[in-house]
Amino acid sequence: MAQQVRAVVAKAVKEPVAIETIVVPDPGPGEAVVAVQACGVCHTDLHYREGGINDDFPFLLGHEAAGVVEAVGDGVTDLAAGDYVVLAWRAPCGQCRSCRRGRPWYCFDSANAAQPMTLADGTPLSAALGIGAFAEKTLVAAGQCVKVDPRARPEAAGLIGCGIMAGFGAAVNTGNVGRGDTVAVLGCGGVGDAAIAASALAGARTVIAVDLDDRKLEWARRFGATHTVNAGAGDVVEAIRDLTDGFGADVVIEAVGRPETYRQAFFARDHAGTLVQVGVPTPELTIELPLIELFGRGGALKSSWYGDCLPSRDFPALIDLYLSGRLDLDGFVSETIGLDGVEEAFGRMQRGEVLRSVVVL
Repeated sequence: MAQQVRAVVAKAVKEPVAIETIVVPDPGPGEAVVAVQACGVCHTDLHYREGGINDDFPFLLGHEAAGVVEAVGDGVTDLAAGDYVVLAWRAPCGQCRSCRRGRPWYCFDSANAAQPMTLADGTPLSAALGIGAFAEKTLVAAGQCVKVDPRARPEAAGLIGCGIMAGFGAAVNTGNVGRGDTVAVLGCGGVGDAAIAASALAGARTVIAVDLDDRKLEWARRFGATHTVNAGAGDVVEAIRDLTDGFGADVVIEAVGRPETYRQAFFARDHAGTLVQVGVPTPELTIELPLIELFGRGGALKSSWYGDCLPSRDFPALIDLYLSGRLDLDGFVSETIGLDGVEEAFGRMQRGEVLRSVVVL
């Protein structure tokens, strides 16, 4: 029987979010209902509210979540009520051209629930990234539920579902950071700090954190940055070169999503170095670079989609790193809040006062 639960909904572009009663259907074939325990407040949720993703309002926000499976639909065989899961916004289909070529992290037909959740009056909701987890319960495709060790507290575990995985994967999956590399990370929010932590774990000899906020730079040191650069204090490219024997970094990770920082990242690479863009831009932004520089500097310019992760492989691995004390997921949790605190949490995030606010249910 369908259930009515409380949830955070963005009804119109740039309007404050509100607590609404929503209807969560019983799971259909290939679906699961999950009782959400915790969900991080990610910048992508703000992008949805601001109209930066699309205009399919009203949105059911929240996507960085952990919880317990309550029920599954017909045909679901590898998931059961009571399983502790982190929700993923990529659930590889196994059938598209990318999956068939052995690249499921680029799946072009990722699964979502077929049924919509709705407002109490029947208005269909667009679930953020196919999840919609600022809610007491949510309906997802069963493939979006990744079972992890239940010893991991949900406030920390849920963050793997988006920001931590995006940053961590940008370094190790997309950027292939390895032993002895030099790395620079532009933007030290949750995603950037996850890239810093991953680079340190991968054995990078130099990890340079770049941001405009000294408070964020101090946080970056906690996650493994060996050097910090305040972007407002001088030429970022020259500062990175000075810290890498005059050459530039082997891998530069752009975790802001702005043309200015992308350009800095491009020129801060060593020759034949790698630039990884994981910061999410808004649709109107453009970049212009001299074509001779694109040719002459060589290397690789990569976009990292969700850290190019395979959730079924990578989520449990990151949880294991957390439980062994090697990945400080707790350090990303700046505060815990209720559903009614999301709008204020957006403001703190925009002001750079938190790495992650986490809704606890």
